Amino acid sequence: MNIALWVLQGLAAAMYAASGVMKIFMFDKVSADVPSFGALPRRAWTALGVLELVCVVGLIVPGLMGRSDLVPIAAGALALESLVFVWVHAKYREKGTIVFVAVLGLVMAAIAVGRTIY
Repeated sequence: MNIALWVLQGLAAAMYAASGVMKIFMFDKVSADVPSFGALPRRAWTALGVLELVCVVGLIVPGLMGRSDLVPIAAGALALESLVFVWVHAKYREKGTIVFVAVLGLVMAAIAVGRTIY
């Protein structure tokens, strides 16, 4: 189970790192193509991007340092963030994105629970 959680954490960290960088540094370019980026002000998107990058560190570094008890906090924060994104994408009826974000949120919840148990 430990290996499966590490694989999920690594994949999730890569995805959220890309997402956080996009929200912080590429917002203008991406927001032109994605209507749902208009749902929140730019500062909110930047804050969510910073949260994602902090949680990426929280998914990997504590576990490497023997403090995997901190990983559920990062994973839980990302699971809660996914609820915000499900709402945003639902508002704009982006069905494919809703499913993707919901599944990613469930994976983050599973990591949080898994790291709490194991």
